[in-house]
Amino acid sequence: MKSFKKIFFCFICTISMFSCNSEKSGNSTVIKNGLRAPAYPLITIDPYTSAWSMSNNLYDVQIKHWTGKDFPLIGAIRVDGTVYRFMGIEKKPVKTIAAISTEKAWAGKYTFAEPQDGWEKPEFSDSEWKEGQAAFGTHDETNVNTIWDTKDIWVRRYFDIDEDLSGKEVFIKYSHDDTFELYVNGIQVVKTGYEWHKNVIIKLDGEAKSSLKQGKNLISAHCNNKIHGGLVDFGIYTEKNVETYLTATAIQKDADVQATHTRYTFNCGNVELTLSFLSPLLMDDLNLVSRPVNYLSYAIQSLDNKKHDVQIYIEAAPNWALNDPSQESVSDGFEKDELTFLKTGSVKQKILGKKGDDVRIDWGYFYLCGETKNINYQTGDPYEMRSDFTKNGTLSKEIEKEQNNNHIAISQEFGKTKSASGKIMLGYDDLYSIQYFKENLRPYWNKKGDKTIEQVFAEANKEFRQLDEKCSKFDYKLMQEATEVGGKQYAELCALAYRQAISAHKLVEAPNGDLLFLSKENFSNGSIGTVDVTYPSTPLFLLYNPELAKGLLNAIFFFSESGKWTKPFPSHDVGTYPIANGQTYGGDMPVEEAGNMLIITAAITFVENNAKYAEKHWDILTVWTNYLVEKGLDPENQLCTDDFAGHFAHNANLSIKAIMGIASYGYMADKMGKKDIAEKYLGKAKEMAQEWMKMADSGDHYRLTFDKPDTWSQKYNLIWDKLLRLNIYPETVAQKEIAYYMNRQNEYGLPLDSRRNYTKSDWIIWTATLIDDKDIFEKFVAPVHRFMNETVERIPMSDWYNTDSRTHVGFQARSVVGGYYIKLLEKKLEQKN
Repeated sequence: MKSFKKIFFCFICTISMFSCNSEKSGNSTVIKNGLRAPAYPLITIDPYTSAWSMSNNLYDVQIKHWTGKDFPLIGAIRVDGTVYRFMGIEKKPVKTIAAISTEKAWAGKYTFAEPQDGWEKPEFSDSEWKEGQAAFGTHDETNVNTIWDTKDIWVRRYFDIDEDLSGKEVFIKYSHDDTFELYVNGIQVVKTGYEWHKNVIIKLDGEAKSSLKQGKNLISAHCNNKIHGGLVDFGIYTEKNVETYLTATAIQKDADVQATHTRYTFNCGNVELTLSFLSPLLMDDLNLVSRPVNYLSYAIQSLDNKKHDVQIYIEAAPNWALNDPSQESVSDGFEKDELTFLKTGSVKQKILGKKGDDVRIDWGYFYLCGETKNINYQTGDPYEMRSDFTKNGTLSKEIEKEQNNNHIAISQEFGKTKSASGKIMLGYDDLYSIQYFKENLRPYWNKKGDKTIEQVFAEANKEFRQLDEKCSKFDYKLMQEATEVGGKQYAELCALAYRQAISAHKLVEAPNGDLLFLSKENFSNGSIGTVDVTYPSTPLFLLYNPELAKGLLNAIFFFSESGKWTKPFPSHDVGTYPIANGQTYGGDMPVEEAGNMLIITAAITFVENNAKYAEKHWDILTVWTNYLVEKGLDPENQLCTDDFAGHFAHNANLSIKAIMGIASYGYMADKMGKKDIAEKYLGKAKEMAQEWMKMADSGDHYRLTFDKPDTWSQKYNLIWDKLLRLNIYPETVAQKEIAYYMNRQNEYGLPLDSRRNYTKSDWIIWTATLIDDKDIFEKFVAPVHRFMNETVERIPMSDWYNTDSRTHVGFQARSVVGGYYIKLLEKKLEQKN
């Protein structure tokens, strides 16, 4: 009777919890997400068409690409003649004082030899320094005119100012690779860690701004290149004098992130505005995952029960289709099949002409689209269009084709009303998405080249209401199920991770018919199809569509099976996004990637309850397994996914991965009916595990490396022993580790290992899933949630952050947050086999 009461009580508590946090949105019930996101996903199509709000209020900052570059998207509503801006900011255009080299050539003084103190100041004599053309960098960087192949470079650039800049904003624009410091007239304004970014824009304030004077001024910089590419380039800009029109803002009342929706509510005078961004990324429909169209819908409701005269305005800049806003663009508009299309793109249209990390697309076209009967539109000067809307509440339907860098805008008139609703669609036609071993591939939605972007928008328009409802139900179910298995905070993290993880990929079809779901290694080096990025992200795709999990692996299998990659372990990647012609990363990860590929293939086998996919690749899987048998127990000094604090040998967690890889091979052999092979390799894995326990034992925990007893690390790779029911390690191994970890947590989570205080959030969730106790799981999750809720760095979720501060170390917007779904995957796998 007591047990029945306890179960009944828990059931009532769960129902009560959902009831208290649920509310209606349109016709759907929503379980509110209480997390203050570090950045709010708005448009999430692929690594290029990806827009975020990186502030609490949608109108506080410019909408940005995940790299932090501006993707201007402005929204305003006009209520009874008064205009309220609810999205984006109205920036004044800039003019050049001294351009960065990608815009205009410049020369500066430089030296590779460390100069005396004061090198950054105007009075310092650089007469002994050389003169060179910018940019300064290594051979593998773009726009380099002066080769820099040493560890350090110091650069000084003089420039003239011919006007009074007081009362005007001034900006520095710079590119660097790696550690960088920059000074204006001897005053430091930039100091980075080990990072690399292009075309960063910062506003000058305080002493540095005050130091600028008419006449001669100085920018000086120092850069240290640790490894691979090096780059230094910079310029200075100020704002033009123009009149602005959208100064008044709405009052934001709420923001809520669900798996497929981000919703906002505003008060705009006597009208409430509800805004909803929808990315219909339902993974059981590959055409939908690939469809390059998102929705922005809006609803207005009178707050005083009176009718109000209402118009709405949405405007986008050409930045959406440019790598850099200084590039020339062209815009156009037309009506077709009862839809109005506005598009913008670069003039040059070099298809697949750029690759790299901090890079945006500059081929193809960005679109705004709406139903012709409901909207007005215009392309042209943004300040003129805003003026027209402010004064008249409408746009002229003029298409200005001659002026460069026109903005595109849509408006809708509702007239006098108490309530109304509408929508626009935003999308991108990239024409060709990926170069795959020298062949250019179209996006999956147009893999045969027989569809137009206009047809895709027409389909999306027709299906909007159905998809909106279907996605809302999916959002609710995800929040409900994730809360049940891992608590509300876990569910909130999963909701925020969903679109970030999926949209960090591009879906295409290979010439041989293979599905390719290719990741971009966002802000870690820009690689495409990186295996150790695939590995942590896989739980999300195993959960919702194992075909996508196969799509993550197919390029790596092809690279080896085609003979293009001949080493006895998998490649690290297949190129630099979006060019997949073979590995471009400078080092191999032999044990890491072999273990990853074997484990994921076994997980696919487990989910599908057959070994057909493994059988297709059995020969190469055998090669990789035998490599792990030889090299995996005590790994040599080599790269692995956790080498942030330096490379090292005898890595205990990497050894677990090797053992899990061998066991995975044995499991797959058993599924294929190869009982003798299964027995051999499962036996070998168990033998190695017993040896591992002796080598790694350090009393109350297991070591980071076998040769260092006073160390520890997260042993997250053990999770596959549990999920795939391999039974290679005794349960006591995970139990001992979890007990030890409980006393090692900091304010924002469990460190990755004993070397540093930083962590990887995906591995924390994997580690927490090792134990069945939900309360303990939530104790590991809570600090991760706290970090995302409190971090001062407003960027799409970083998976690599400091556990003792509210700052990240590196990485952002990466697909690895798909690993958060491993707890939900565990529940699915419990119901199988």
